Amino acid sequence: MNDITHLDPGTKPWRTELRETFRLAWPLALANLLQMLTYAIDVVFIARLGEEPLAASSLAVSLFGLVVWGLMGLTTACAPIIAEELGARAPALRPVRRATRMALWLCVGTGIIGMGVCALLVPLMQVTGQQQGIIALADEYMALLLWSLIPMIAAQVLRAYVSALGRPIFATAITAAGIGVNALANYALVFGNLGAPALGLEGAAIATNITALLVLAAYIVAIRLDPRLHRYHVFGFFWRPDWQRLRQIVAVGTPIMFTILAEAGIFGAAAFLMGRIDATQLAAHTIALQIAALAFQIPFGIGQAATIRVGYFYGARNPAGMGRAGWTGIGMAAAFMSTTALAMIVAPEPLLAIYLDPWASENAALVAYAVPFLLVAAAFQLVDGVQAVGQGALRGLQDTRVPMWIAIFSYWVPGFGLATGLGLGTALEGVGVWIGLATGLVFAAVLLTWRWARRDALGLTERGVA
Repeated sequence: MNDITHLDPGTKPWRTELRETFRLAWPLALANLLQMLTYAIDVVFIARLGEEPLAASSLAVSLFGLVVWGLMGLTTACAPIIAEELGARAPALRPVRRATRMALWLCVGTGIIGMGVCALLVPLMQVTGQQQGIIALADEYMALLLWSLIPMIAAQVLRAYVSALGRPIFATAITAAGIGVNALANYALVFGNLGAPALGLEGAAIATNITALLVLAAYIVAIRLDPRLHRYHVFGFFWRPDWQRLRQIVAVGTPIMFTILAEAGIFGAAAFLMGRIDATQLAAHTIALQIAALAFQIPFGIGQAATIRVGYFYGARNPAGMGRAGWTGIGMAAAFMSTTALAMIVAPEPLLAIYLDPWASENAALVAYAVPFLLVAAAFQLVDGVQAVGQGALRGLQDTRVPMWIAIFSYWVPGFGLATGLGLGTALEGVGVWIGLATGLVFAAVLLTWRWARRDALGLTERGVA
């Protein structure tokens, strides 16, 4: 085998697998954390414009983000397909090139549709009874922001490509550079610094567009300059279709997209439940959820690595290797999330200090709600990490349809059902909502782990079964 796939376990296969998974996972996890920082920079600059611009941008981003993440799930299904081809016949130049090319085609096609969905923001805001002034601001913001959608999705496809080819560090470096570009563009365009006009909220949208285009360009340059990546010529003969490969990506990616929408949807719905209970509890929920989301980026990165590692062995028809890769990722996630759970129990106030002063008297009511939320979050940290990597490992086997139904059932039946009942029907209120969220994650983790453990009996390790 070549140096891309690292399939030879040597004499200590579990230790080798741990090393290779860690080698892939840490730059991906760090890139995920840096991506969250990129979004936070937008909020920091827009918040200084006032409450109405911040509210308008938040509503616009809620729709835009849902579309972007869903389409990223669809198109980056090329990652397990690329990994399978590398495991089967590395370097697999033609199959890898065509899978990447068709994923980029899908970016453009679905991206145009996604832009149309984002353009429906105004009627959506009108139906939900938003203030007219905020609707006008959000419309101006979205009219510019939606142009960043296709470059963002395309950059994620190239990120999947470079990671599968053994260059995940490029994702970290490019995302880190994007933070600097985004901060500088916001500084210049929002407030009129560095000789630029002061464009306010529209300037923030333009800054996002500039960042998205430069990040995409950075991936293209990196692929062109790196010999290992360039040998595949993924941009060559870009006009040539491969309909079978396109259908394969859609078949694997569509369930991933709906899984992402199901998970994102329940957390969005939880915010609406919190809003019905109390504004202070909603604010506490938002901050506690941000802390949980930060911790989640690590198992999310491990899950991405597990998809690639399992995919390599899936292509090589090595069931033992698939098992080692999946269980190694699940173990790594469980170990890390046990640490974050302990931190939430022992030191919740220092964690809250990331976003506010928990010892200030004006924040006392918010902190009084946020601390119990973090205690519940500590309880679901372990299962959240396990379900994330469980999904990633199954995606490496291109098993996405049943995990989609597991996610939809777990999040929306026991999860949202209990959150609604306990949150609105008992004195638990916000804590009840969080117990519901935790319950949904427990169901997902148990069912996904059961499916992973039964992968051989279910025929999932046989190539061609998805």
